[in-house]
Amino acid sequence: MPRRATRYWLMKSEPDVFSFDDLMAAKGRRTMWDGVRNYQARNFMRDDMAVGDGVLFYHSNAKPPGVAGFAEVVREAYPDPTALDPKDPHFDPKSDPEDPRWMLVDIAGVESAPNLVSLEDLKANPKLSEMAVVQRGSRLSVQPVTADEWKVVRKMAGL
Repeated sequence: MPRRATRYWLMKSEPDVFSFDDLMAAKGRRTMWDGVRNYQARNFMRDDMAVGDGVLFYHSNAKPPGVAGFAEVVREAYPDPTALDPKDPHFDPKSDPEDPRWMLVDIAGVESAPNLVSLEDLKANPKLSEMAVVQRGSRLSVQPVTADEWKVVRKMAGL
């Protein structure tokens, strides 16, 4: 069976919690993308992400917010263990190990953005006017990105 076309995603992280530099410094430049507690974001990871998909690593709640680097999905969705750990800040007492509510994927850092692509820059580019992250009220931590948007952001980043 032929592999489906690569998809692209924007994944948000607060840099004081886990930054792109943290990802690049992690063993194997890999991490599990845990703690997602929004059903739509969970569904994107569970139902739509595949190994090899591209990820725009976006620093949210930063000055300025923006795309700091590029990563890829390296392991498809599996249950998020933090949901079952009462000591973890992402613990969900309604989670059931027999029927996991929350899922995650693993990502690996690929390359830093030579130039941070700020939210202001994203909003200013007419080619990105439909991109989810620039839409008013768009707060989802995992968002789809089109192949054309991916190319434009990479070019804006200096790649």
